[in-house]
Amino acid sequence: RCVLLYVFLQFAKNASHIDVIWCLLGVINNILLLPPPPTPPLPIRNSHFLQNKEILQAERRFLELLGKRVAPHSANADLLTSRVPTETLCEIPELKANPFRSRVCLVFCSEENQGLSFEDFLDMLSALSESASVEVKAHYAFRVFDFDGDGTLGKKDLKCLVNCLIGEENNLGDDDMELLIQNILAESDIDQDGTVNLSEFQHVITKSPDFASSFKITL
Repeated sequence: RCVLLYVFLQFAKNASHIDVIWCLLGVINNILLLPPPPTPPLPIRNSHFLQNKEILQAERRFLELLGKRVAPHSANADLLTSRVPTETLCEIPELKANPFRSRVCLVFCSEENQGLSFEDFLDMLSALSESASVEVKAHYAFRVFDFDGDGTLGKKDLKCLVNCLIGEENNLGDDDMELLIQNILAESDIDQDGTVNLSEFQHVITKSPDFASSFKITL
């Protein structure tokens, strides 16, 4: 299993910082580089993988996060006009322990620095649901890791990714960080342009049968 795949799986599983470092360094020699699959079309907004009962549950949870009294089966105007601050959303139990929680909220926020609307909230739950396709999950996982938003995972993105996993207090030295990033690129950068693009990322991620079940949020 390749380094980048292991890094991603830590997105949903809590391992100790020391375990993460040793495992990252210990699995760098085992990948078969094959031509990446064609890049699928981007997921269409508002195409939800949620069942009706899950949407109703999301409605109740969203109103609770707003601090509003829940009114079952009513057309609550707050759902259309209100936004939950990202700071509030990052504190829910399903995200609180996730080192990428702020990135997840940012990726699904349709208006920068304005919090998440109910539609944003549904998009997040839909993309991270058990029913979402691997392609959709890989697309959003890639965006979470693309810290600078340039459409590729470069060295700066990979450094931020590793630092999020191990914590700022346990930052690697410059030499160790450079070696780790070079190993990640060597295994994942198929076209050898110094970055990991979406197609290459999907090629790595879809190798794992655990990916779809690991990258999820369940209310």
